[in-house]
Amino acid sequence: MIHTENLARTFTTGKDTIEAVKGIDLDVAEGELVAFLGPNGAGKSTTLRMLTSLLTPTSGSATVAGIDVTADPAGVRSRIGYIGQKDGAGYNYRVRDELLMQGRFYGLSRAESARRGSELLASLDLQGMEMRKVSTLSGGQKRRLDIALGLIHEPGLLFLDEPSTGMDPQNRANLWEHITRLRKERGTTIVLTTHYLEEADTMAERVVVIDHGRIIADDTAEALKAEQAGDRISLTVAAADVGVTRAVLEPVGSELTESPTHDGIRIGFRVDRATRTLPRLVHSLGDKGVDVLEASAHQPTLDDVFLNLTGRSLREAVETGVEA
Repeated sequence: MIHTENLARTFTTGKDTIEAVKGIDLDVAEGELVAFLGPNGAGKSTTLRMLTSLLTPTSGSATVAGIDVTADPAGVRSRIGYIGQKDGAGYNYRVRDELLMQGRFYGLSRAESARRGSELLASLDLQGMEMRKVSTLSGGQKRRLDIALGLIHEPGLLFLDEPSTGMDPQNRANLWEHITRLRKERGTTIVLTTHYLEEADTMAERVVVIDHGRIIADDTAEALKAEQAGDRISLTVAAADVGVTRAVLEPVGSELTESPTHDGIRIGFRVDRATRTLPRLVHSLGDKGVDVLEASAHQPTLDDVFLNLTGRSLREAVETGVEA
C-alpha cells in the first residue's frame, strides 16, 4: 500500500533551511496498522502530509495505493482517507449534509452517499444525529464524524493524524473500539501518528519510531521492547550478601548495577521474562541463605525503547510540549 525511498522534505524560512524529514524508507503492506511514534517536531505529520499529497516531497519518492504522490496527487487522494488533527466538518453544517457533500466530492451518487453515510453513522454510534449541527456535537462525536467522512468512499488506506488528541480516556477508548471494528470488518490499512505510547503499544502491529526526521526503529512493539529495553529486575539485599547474590545473578542476568539503600544494596539487572524469572531467583537466593529485602520486576514500555535509542524520554517531551 505504501512504498517510499529516501523521502525528504525541507522548509525554508528566511535564511534558514529546516530539514523536517531526512530520507525515509518505508513499506506498509495491505491490511497493516502502523503507528508513527515520536516527539513534537520529529517529522511524523510532515511525513503523513507527503504521503497524502498535501505536501510535495523535496526529494525522494513515494507510491501510495499504487500511485506516485508527485505524478498524480489527485489519484492518491481519490484512493485514501485522511483525518487530520483538527475537526474536518464545518461547524455550521448538519451532520447529514456534511456526509452527503463528502460522498459527492468522491464521485458517489446522492443515493449512494446517503446510504454510506447512514451505515457509517450507525457503526460509529452517531444514529439520530443526522440533522444536528456539527457545532452541537461533543469532542468524541466530532472525531467519530471525522472517521465517517474519511471512510465515506470506502478507501483501502486510511491516514489518522493524532486521532485521539485532546480526548478524555473514555472517548479515546470508544474511538479505538470503533476504529478496530471498522478495520476488522473492512480490512482497511491504517497509518497513524500518535503521542500516546499506550495506543501504539496495544493497537499497532508495527511501530515506526521517528526522531529528528529519521526512522530510528521499525518493528512490532514487543520486538522493540525486547531488543532495545528488555525486562529488568531489582533486588535489595543486605550488604553482607552482595557477593553471594552476584554469584547467583550473573549467570542469569546482564548489565548488573548496584546502588545503596537505607537498609542494604539494590542490585538491578536485565533478564528475559522477568515475571517468570524473579520467583526462581528469590527461591535460589533463599537456598543460599540470602534474605531478599525487596524485589520488583519491570517490563519495558515504548518510552524505555525511545530512551534507550536516544538517551531522552519521549513521554516527558510529549507531556511538556518540548521537542526531544
